[in-house]
Amino acid sequence: MKRLITFCIISFGMLTASMAAEKQPTDYVNPFIGTTNFGTTNPGAVCPNGMMSVVPFNVMGSEDNKYDKDARWWSTPYEYHNCFFTGYSHVNLSGVGCPELGSLLLMPTTGELSVDYKEYGSRYKDEQASPGYYSNFLTRYNVKTEVTATPRTGVARFTFPAGQSHVLLNLGEGLTNESGAFLRRTGECEFEGMKLLGTFCYNPQAVFPIYFVMRVNKQPAASGYWKKQRPMTGVEAEWDPDNGRYKLYTGYGKELAGDDIGAYLTFHTEEGEQVEVQMGVSFVSIENARLNLDIEQQGKNFSQVLEEARRCWNDDLSRILVEGGTEEQKTVFYTALYHTLIHPNILQDVNGEYPAMESDKILTTKGDRYTVFSLWDTYRNVHQLLTLIYPERQLQMVRSMLDMYREHGWLPKWELYGRETLTMEGDPSIPVIVDTWLKGLRDFDIELAYEAMRKGATLPGAENLLRPDNDDYVSLGYVPLREQYDNSVSHALEYYIADNALSRIAAALGKKEDARLFHERSLGYKHYYCKEYGTFRPILPDGEFYAPFNPMEGENFEPSPGFHEGNAWNYTFYVPHDVKGLARLMGGKKPFVDKLQRVFDEGLYDPANEPDIAYAHLFSYFKGEEWRTQKELHRLLQKYFKNAPDGIPGNDDTGTMSAWAIFNMMGFYPDCPGEPAYTLSTPVFDKVTIKLDPKYWGRDQLVIETERPSAESLYIREMKLGGKKLSRYRITHEELVQGGKLQFSLR
Repeated sequence: MKRLITFCIISFGMLTASMAAEKQPTDYVNPFIGTTNFGTTNPGAVCPNGMMSVVPFNVMGSEDNKYDKDARWWSTPYEYHNCFFTGYSHVNLSGVGCPELGSLLLMPTTGELSVDYKEYGSRYKDEQASPGYYSNFLTRYNVKTEVTATPRTGVARFTFPAGQSHVLLNLGEGLTNESGAFLRRTGECEFEGMKLLGTFCYNPQAVFPIYFVMRVNKQPAASGYWKKQRPMTGVEAEWDPDNGRYKLYTGYGKELAGDDIGAYLTFHTEEGEQVEVQMGVSFVSIENARLNLDIEQQGKNFSQVLEEARRCWNDDLSRILVEGGTEEQKTVFYTALYHTLIHPNILQDVNGEYPAMESDKILTTKGDRYTVFSLWDTYRNVHQLLTLIYPERQLQMVRSMLDMYREHGWLPKWELYGRETLTMEGDPSIPVIVDTWLKGLRDFDIELAYEAMRKGATLPGAENLLRPDNDDYVSLGYVPLREQYDNSVSHALEYYIADNALSRIAAALGKKEDARLFHERSLGYKHYYCKEYGTFRPILPDGEFYAPFNPMEGENFEPSPGFHEGNAWNYTFYVPHDVKGLARLMGGKKPFVDKLQRVFDEGLYDPANEPDIAYAHLFSYFKGEEWRTQKELHRLLQKYFKNAPDGIPGNDDTGTMSAWAIFNMMGFYPDCPGEPAYTLSTPVFDKVTIKLDPKYWGRDQLVIETERPSAESLYIREMKLGGKKLSRYRITHEELVQGGKLQFSLR
């Protein structure tokens, strides 16, 4: 049981009285950033990388809502402008583009009992949110609601008025496409059960159960179940005139299974009386959900759980300390860091058990087993940030990926609670594993990793889960457009990046033939370059370019032949491993720079589209053009990252947009996944102190200092690394860490 929180050491004596008077990193976090403009973050309570999150649910059930009323169209349980609260959902995703989870809805009400979510929902006011905490006030019921969380459990505190009060557990509604559930009352104050989740991004294969145990700290005056009765041909549905189309069951010890079921508990409360509701979850069993609840909340009340969550967040956020800059910039920075630490999540219970990948087996891990690998997004920068700042966590994530290979035979692509959703393109595990190993985190089986990576890169398409079009890719050097909207160019560009990383690790391991093979494959992007348009262009099976062709098609996320979620301009510079080679293809430095500048000047850059988020850094590959990187990054940060609900430019993509902001605000960015190097640019802050783990990096901190003559100073005049003058704008990871201090002088 001592393995309770393996990823966060809670130090109760850490915050001294003098520090308490100062503003801590947690005080700068605004969880409402990204909760509109399709950022799909939420302000709910969660611990760093925790399994549990408790989130206000407001995307269904009322004509008053500004946006769509059907929750199953939403990829988030919360939208900032909506106003109709129907409960707290338990276990949620942050910053994703497909609907999933958002279930186990817990709702307090007063007065006459109603169990129809379209009727019992309430407007709310006085929202408050901070790391590990959320609160609002339900105006219909005069109930104050508060939630917090441990890594595997949640707790809600409801402050009721005098009279008849209720707590409802709705297992039918949520973001998931599944509605099947099971429910059993096991005592006066406890319910247990299971809810089906899955079909992420409409994948029918990715279905899995979540198990739960719910407890209240006050004995109810009455309790029971409900089941929504659906119309049946030739049969009069059972219904209760006092509760619409719902039938209530009140017998003690009964259990209920099916679609659209729930439980209610009724209390007689005094004015201001508080009722606490605990929820433990597990992806293994009801017994483990109960064990998680017993271990993580035993003997603790709401305030104690909240204090532990706050301390855990402050420990993690304090690994980077910033000085200077504005209050808004600090809020943007620490909120972004907060967002990058929500996913991936731990999957194992307190006893180490977890569901094996694509299997009905239950296995046991000695360390942390992670889940929610949105790798098409996070391979670009999130894992690079974790490697530098939280290396022990990143190592365990790589080990988790390798365990998935052992269990399932494949590295993950977009893994979700032990199921492979196969969402998005490419072979994104490769750059993550290669980057981790090349930077020096090597406490994992690299030969097994190489076997797994090579399998995905070489197996024929009919047998290849990760690269289903590998036959064309290997034989032709590119993927032809065989169906109008098959994303062929996007697929191939991702494979080129993965193969470049694979060639790097092959060379490091002394596998010379493989290194040469994969390097040559990584240069196949040249097939797609069309001189007529000056962009990449889909190729037909006969080798001819696709026609008619419009490089702008797909700019508003409409379908685009050959490209996924974007157009040709969003992908044409997406060759981070061979920038100079791409420039030669375009006619040299000047045509390349001019065309790249055109992307920004004409609004062709999409700040929310992963393939082009590193475009601004590419100027710095050419001597004398680095100022363009500094100028564009400054402009992009100011325009798209704000202390406001729309302060993220689109889906945060499990922290990817946030990681982009973090790196660029510090003054360096890993623009080529799989290459242990960074491009330098103008920092936002006067001083950044990164706390390093000496076990991995040989020193305990990295300091970045910036001397700026005025607040308007933007361009770099001089740089020093480790006290020595630096004349280039790209440095290796080892140089950065071993240098210890990076200094910028601006003009």
